[in-house]
Amino acid sequence: MKIIAFAGSNSEVSINRQLVAYAASLFENAEVEILDLNDYEMPIYKHERELNDGVPQLAKDFAEKFDSADLVLLSLAEHNGTYSTAFKNLFDWVSRIPGRSAWNEIPMFLMATASGPRGGQGVLETAVARFPWNGGNVVETFTLPFFGDHFDSEKQKISNAEKDAELKEKVQKVSQLEVLLSK
Repeated sequence: MKIIAFAGSNSEVSINRQLVAYAASLFENAEVEILDLNDYEMPIYKHERELNDGVPQLAKDFAEKFDSADLVLLSLAEHNGTYSTAFKNLFDWVSRIPGRSAWNEIPMFLMATASGPRGGQGVLETAVARFPWNGGNVVETFTLPFFGDHFDSEKQKISNAEKDAELKEKVQKVSQLEVLLSK
């Protein structure tokens, strides 16, 4: 199974990047590629810019990576209750590539984390409701509240036993889905 994993954040110290990397490490016998949104930084989407210059090559490059996956792991950063600007801009540009839906029906395991009690639940709810309109095939979700208390940044793993068990159970479930889908 090929997994593309990334955080919906361009922060150099992204807690969502730490979470998605940990989740990716839990998949056995998977080829994992972790993408960095900083490698796909483009001008802010504007209709006139698209008409004059077309869709940037970086958006096409990202879509090609995305489409190469059997599964996408995405941990969304929550900025003021919704997507980060960096992620939303990438989403906007990819959605403008002719002949495709943004997410192309690739199975997606969506996650979020934050320092507060909801753990990015607002952005996750937004994505679960919105992504299917753009070809999103969300097969599982996970939130990690109180990141600083529940994630060991030195060991790069969830330190809260209950949340760690929940994530591992969901990874196992998604792994079994992949086995069933590939037959």
